[in-house]
Amino acid sequence: MGMVGTVGLVLHPKRDSRVAIDTIVRWAAGRGVTVAGLREEVGRIDCSAVAVDAGTLVRQADLLVSLGGDGTMLRTMRLIAGRSTPVLGVNLGKLGFLAEIDVAELPATLSAIDAHRYSVEPRLAVRCELGGARVTAFNDIALVRIPGEGMAAVTVSPAGQPFVSYAADAVIVATSTGSTAYSFSAGGPVVSPRVEAVLVVPAAAHSSFNRALVLPADEEVTLQVLPASGRLAVEVDGVVAGHLVAGDRLTVSAVPGAAKVVRLGTTFYERARRKLRVDGSAELG
Repeated sequence: MGMVGTVGLVLHPKRDSRVAIDTIVRWAAGRGVTVAGLREEVGRIDCSAVAVDAGTLVRQADLLVSLGGDGTMLRTMRLIAGRSTPVLGVNLGKLGFLAEIDVAELPATLSAIDAHRYSVEPRLAVRCELGGARVTAFNDIALVRIPGEGMAAVTVSPAGQPFVSYAADAVIVATSTGSTAYSFSAGGPVVSPRVEAVLVVPAAAHSSFNRALVLPADEEVTLQVLPASGRLAVEVDGVVAGHLVAGDRLTVSAVPGAAKVVRLGTTFYERARRKLRVDGSAELG
């Protein structure tokens, strides 16, 4: 008996996923596999996928398939965070770090997964309490200046020990997965997702110390908004989830292995070379 009894779908809000869905439904029909999707997403597409709520999808899916780009993949990972359900990223647009395959590869890939011929890449998340709710990010949690309201002035305290105060456009707490996203654009290092570490990176720092910190996953890091700071937006994987003002504190902790990403042979370094255009760097020899 195959591994997959139910395939769960998470769709990009705008990109055309009809061909991918039809491919998955045809593959599933020949194997007695159920295809389910979020009610608000599959309801807008004429397909035979079973429409369910998020809780049901998470409980029933043996495999979650993200159809879109990195943003859709991050949303899928947040949806399934803490469970061992593997997540397959299918690219429907620009090349992303997290997507594993293109639509044409779906039948062979689903068959390989059903036959247990795949590996998983555990992904670390970062988590904090914000406005009385717990929020989780797989790329980053960032404290970002609001135009016209002053810079982000933030003290960073790893393991409860004040270390540095940044004055910057933003202070980013990133995972190794997020090292190639906002953190990278701010000058942070590229980190393999196999490394369980948390990065703290200032964006456009105005302070004399402008270096990134690399912290172990078993240490919490607290960010305190200083009196000189403006009101800050808290972005969770790029989406504003709340605001902080002077005197507020935010403590971020790491969650190792919070999601499991399907891999079938491609490596992080291959994807990073293409996405970051490393071929444009100086050649060796």
